Amino acid sequence: MDQRTFEKGSSIFNYGLIVMTLTHTLTHVFQRIHLALFPIIKQEFSLSLQELGLVAAIPYMVQVLLAIPTGMLSDRFGSKKLLIVSLITAAGGALLASQSNTPIILIVAVCLVYANTVIYHPASYSFTTRLFKIKDRPKALGIHGAGGTFGMALGPISVSILIGLFAFGWRQVYLFWLLPIFIGLILVLRIKSEPKEDFQEPKKEPSTSEKQGLDKGSLVTMNLIIFLAFVSIRMLAGQMVETFFTVYMTEERKVDSVLSSLVYGGGTLTGLIAAPVGGVMASKMGDKKWVLISLALAYASLGAATFVPNILLFAVFYLIYGFCNTLAMAANSSIVATLSPSRQRGLGYAIYFLPGEIMGVIAPVVASLIAVAFGLTSIFIASLAIFAVGLAVLRFGVKI
Repeated sequence: MDQRTFEKGSSIFNYGLIVMTLTHTLTHVFQRIHLALFPIIKQEFSLSLQELGLVAAIPYMVQVLLAIPTGMLSDRFGSKKLLIVSLITAAGGALLASQSNTPIILIVAVCLVYANTVIYHPASYSFTTRLFKIKDRPKALGIHGAGGTFGMALGPISVSILIGLFAFGWRQVYLFWLLPIFIGLILVLRIKSEPKEDFQEPKKEPSTSEKQGLDKGSLVTMNLIIFLAFVSIRMLAGQMVETFFTVYMTEERKVDSVLSSLVYGGGTLTGLIAAPVGGVMASKMGDKKWVLISLALAYASLGAATFVPNILLFAVFYLIYGFCNTLAMAANSSIVATLSPSRQRGLGYAIYFLPGEIMGVIAPVVASLIAVAFGLTSIFIASLAIFAVGLAVLRFGVKI
């Protein structure tokens, strides 16, 4: 088999999944760089917490506007074309960020970077889920997700290394990542074919999802709506914590900005292991059960981090939180594939990511208001309560 073409149900390690995983890293590498730079940006541009909240929120508004159209375009024109557009958009955003000298230009640059991710996700996830047998989906999505979490970790970590060790300016961090983006573009261009439909397995007893009427060809079902409610609640709480994490570290925990970026990125770096492990466990235990277990452990760890006074213990518990949180990634993505007809898979994933994009607009504003009124630590406490509500919605509301 040519390395650039694909046979459905083929080996879990093939050129298609390798390219999806590597480009997932590259598309996410920019997503948290500006958040890691918040202490530096706050000082350079003399921004308040509310203004930082707007810097974090506005790019998500772009994602909200593009989410449904990009999902439909993925289904209409295929994954490869959308992946090419995604990587070109990322390169444009990085180049503009490297030249930004005002908050407005920086916001526009970050908007382009975030537009890249919303274009990328429906295309890459639909490509991956169509490539493998149903039983192998969680494993494949775990590997694919590991690329994304690695990218989200690599961005903040590169801030620490390039600024702390090599004395780069913060704008040069964006410039550094342009070459890898072009390499990713070449890899995508080498794809000669792509799967159009789900892998058809031999006839057998109906699956649990089929028996419960989850695969009737309709995308919008009550199950999907409730699942999206769970995703929305989870994303609200998670992004409240994420937006001001580095500011919390520097102002409340008295850690310098370079080390705070390292801890921030490290919490996601654990996903390089957690994402594929979570995929394997989900394939053994079932998607919903595994999500409930892994997220319960994640939230318990975040609670412990919030209340321990020692900075080392805080970092350890935060890393555990990041690890357990990512354990659920493949299972969540697999649930979306279960609830989405193959012909609308791109749109299904666009809808799946939409709550996170909407909450990306709302969460920074809510978090900034809470921080101003009650202090930065209160963001963590409020998020824990919201996380608990989300778990209850998944446990009692979603039937799969």
